[in-house]
Amino acid sequence: MQVSEGGMEIKLKKAKITLNDCLACSGCITSAESVLITQQSQEELNKVLKENRVLKEMNEEEKQKIVVVSISPQARASLAAKYKLTTPEAAKKLTGFFKSIGVHYVFDTTFSRNFSLIESQREFVRRYRAKDIQPGSIPLLTSACPGWICYAEKTHGDYILPYISTVKSPQQVMGSLVKYHLGPLLGKLSNQVYHVTIMPCYDKKLEASRQDFYNDLYSTRDVDCVITSIEVESMLEASGISLADIEPVELDTLYSSLDDGNPTNHFGSGSGGYCEHVFTYAAAELFGEYSTDLTFKTLRNQDFKELTLEKDGAIVLKFAVANGFRNIQNLVQKIKRNKCSYHFVEIMACPSGCLNGGAQIRPEGEESLKDLVARVEKLYKSLKNSKPEENTKIHELYEEWLGGIDTEKTHKLLHTQYHAVEKMSNALNIKW
Repeated sequence: MQVSEGGMEIKLKKAKITLNDCLACSGCITSAESVLITQQSQEELNKVLKENRVLKEMNEEEKQKIVVVSISPQARASLAAKYKLTTPEAAKKLTGFFKSIGVHYVFDTTFSRNFSLIESQREFVRRYRAKDIQPGSIPLLTSACPGWICYAEKTHGDYILPYISTVKSPQQVMGSLVKYHLGPLLGKLSNQVYHVTIMPCYDKKLEASRQDFYNDLYSTRDVDCVITSIEVESMLEASGISLADIEPVELDTLYSSLDDGNPTNHFGSGSGGYCEHVFTYAAAELFGEYSTDLTFKTLRNQDFKELTLEKDGAIVLKFAVANGFRNIQNLVQKIKRNKCSYHFVEIMACPSGCLNGGAQIRPEGEESLKDLVARVEKLYKSLKNSKPEENTKIHELYEEWLGGIDTEKTHKLLHTQYHAVEKMSNALNIKW
């Protein structure tokens, strides 16, 4: 259903695809996965909030679930562009909106991305140093994009998976923080905390539904529900209000990186800056080079570019950013033929990366998608940048929560694993 600005529900036509639309990526959603996705919707959040309201009326607030919403910076920028707000304004008005409907805490996944970037930096340096004695260590491929992970598991299986970083995405790191740090702080078990993320991508729903992120003991997921930018827009329209008209509320500070009360960002691409952050860290750690003036070379198209470091006339680091399945498929084939010269590749399934995620708000009127993405990128990059390794809160959490760097708890809560999927068993579930 589509909800009009006046709150009227209009039934949409069924989407139709043909075999001509098929990319032969074996990434089709299976019948089992479609069941999981139904648990990832705004209706599920509304159900939990309604149950909390009933418990409050019965004076049984101690039985309420703690509801937490974590907002990605890409989704926030998309909503800011839609409602013609600055990024700080959008952050505070989104906080105001969610708290007005009963949410207890609103966080920013830029904070959890600090962990993802730091762990990616360390993992790359470790693999680079081992590349001559451990075949398959390099190239290191990023793991933050669930569309790419789904494609790799279902299509290329065991051959490609060893190259993929084991670091959890910012969404899933925030899941660990909310369920296994915030929960104990509040005296709550993980199943007494309901965690919602706001994301630019539908594939994040599948990521949250992975069995690796499910706690069997308490029958709960690290991220209980994923709502997309488009769905937040629908929630606002169903409420009959504009985000621009909502009273701003100051950001929660526990899991937020703030500068004078405003959110901060990380330098680099609109998908998190993995390439830039790992490159600068590796250049300093491995070769004593501390330059932050990074110059990318665009190759076959705007969605494929590379970054290199030369030392004594030789290229010692060769990184790349590959967005979109056309570039991903070419890269994978090079790896399979042992002709990939890159040490590290930031991979995102969507052309232009996460700022152009499949669940971001679409252009209106005569504005082109290209122009809209440019506006979203400008809003996304309008914030002050901060370095993850200089964040004192992150260092404190490493010590107090994780027991230090490279501990068993760090690996359990900040890293994950992947699973090859048999093509035939997947195909049996596909319904054309």
